[in-house]
Amino acid sequence: MMQINAAGRAAGRGHRWLVGVPMAAALILLSAVCRGDSMESRKPSYVSAPCPNPIFTGIDLGHEFTCGYLTVPENRTRPDGRTIQLAVATRKAAAPNPKPDPIVFLIGGPGGSGLAEGPGIAKAWHRDRDVIFVDTRGALKAHPFLSCPEIDSFYIDTFGMSWSAPETAQQDAVVTRTCRDRLAAGADLAAYNSSESSADIADLRIAMGIDQWNFYGVSAGADLALQVLRDHPAGVRSVVLDAVLPPQSNPIESGWRAANENVTAIYDACAAQPACKAAFPKGRAEYTQVVNDLVDNPRIFHVADPATGKDTTVVIDAYKLTYTIAFGTLIGSPHKIPLIIHDLAVGAGSQAALEVIADRFPPDFNSYGVQWGILCREMVSRTDPASVAAAGRRDFPELSASVTAMPAMFPWAFSDCAQWDVPPAPSQVAMPVTSDVPVLLTSGAFDATLPPSYAAEAAKTLKNSTNLVFPGIGHSASRWSPTCFATVMANFLDQPRGFDYSCVAALTVPKFDTP
Repeated sequence: MMQINAAGRAAGRGHRWLVGVPMAAALILLSAVCRGDSMESRKPSYVSAPCPNPIFTGIDLGHEFTCGYLTVPENRTRPDGRTIQLAVATRKAAAPNPKPDPIVFLIGGPGGSGLAEGPGIAKAWHRDRDVIFVDTRGALKAHPFLSCPEIDSFYIDTFGMSWSAPETAQQDAVVTRTCRDRLAAGADLAAYNSSESSADIADLRIAMGIDQWNFYGVSAGADLALQVLRDHPAGVRSVVLDAVLPPQSNPIESGWRAANENVTAIYDACAAQPACKAAFPKGRAEYTQVVNDLVDNPRIFHVADPATGKDTTVVIDAYKLTYTIAFGTLIGSPHKIPLIIHDLAVGAGSQAALEVIADRFPPDFNSYGVQWGILCREMVSRTDPASVAAAGRRDFPELSASVTAMPAMFPWAFSDCAQWDVPPAPSQVAMPVTSDVPVLLTSGAFDATLPPSYAAEAAKTLKNSTNLVFPGIGHSASRWSPTCFATVMANFLDQPRGFDYSCVAALTVPKFDTP
């Protein structure tokens, strides 16, 4: 669920989509942003437009896509305030007689781009339904795009810093505040949240004239899909949740539970493979040993950055290693994790250093305005440092308390949110979703951020749900087991209350990397 993005630069990126809009439509939309219009003219509306290619470096939407923009209020409690635009791309069904109910693709992050990432993930899906990809408010091709290039640059600087050092947190706070103040000059940052986004999605169905549709939500997109189902259920035929984040879960506080589940799952699977068991006989005890040793003995490496070829200094402390391992289950292969740990245990470590470098996000891609708007309002505000530390000691007791005192995956969440300075969300945002709409939940057995237990928690109040765990993969079954996932989802959409998912049982755990 990770993400990533000076007044002129953000404004330039945010207005680029106007270039492709027919001039009359562009003037109407732009004037609606700049003046107070009548309530009738300011209702949510959808306008077709050419696709905003390139979506990102090397990513274009092909001829099978049609695009447009949804205009909505920035803050629905201020009806005379600004309006904003969401970017929408529809991949038309290839089947001669497509189904009438499209799929809406909601990407994770929070703060990712559905237009950039969605088509690749959905490439294997059966093309008998339209698929609608959305860049939600604040995201890459939306207007405005709330990026923080300052934070992107600082993250690369932290390759050579200890993440546990107080001075690193202090520098991060300064960078976060700089971006926050710049963005706040032109956006109501408190309005970039799940409640407003779920209302946006409900408005999109009406504005596009769709009777019924189906949701696919991955990671933080699963949270958004559930919030739409809870707060705006009209027209929702079925829901597919991939790498499930239910609203009632709080990864800021439960992240170390997720990490412990992940380490257990990986080393149990390793022990079931003779070659892996022989290569790493200490099992998860080696992971614990290496992490705890790094508390007092951080390691410094010099490696060539594969992206630039430059010699790069990488500091690996205990917390940064746990983050790197967990993040590897998001974007890479979990099957090299025991080898990375063992490499450090025997006095090497260049593989871990290269993993740190590989974990960076592409610059100016993800929206920190959306990330911190949601995380700060809806998750960080529901807990505090003492509660996180207590949960960490309880949920991963083998690790040093100095490591688990920091939120897993979000090392400086509390100081970041102090700088972002948005009000806490109302309690309803964290309410479980109770529904009898058919729901398919899928999890990767090796997902360190949103493990199978999160999906099981969500399923408790979803009366017509099916919960599947895909063996041997990390974050997102659709990404890492695309063929089986596409088959299961197609079967579910065709017959939501009774469908074939036998291909999941036929999947096997790939071989772990060994020396």
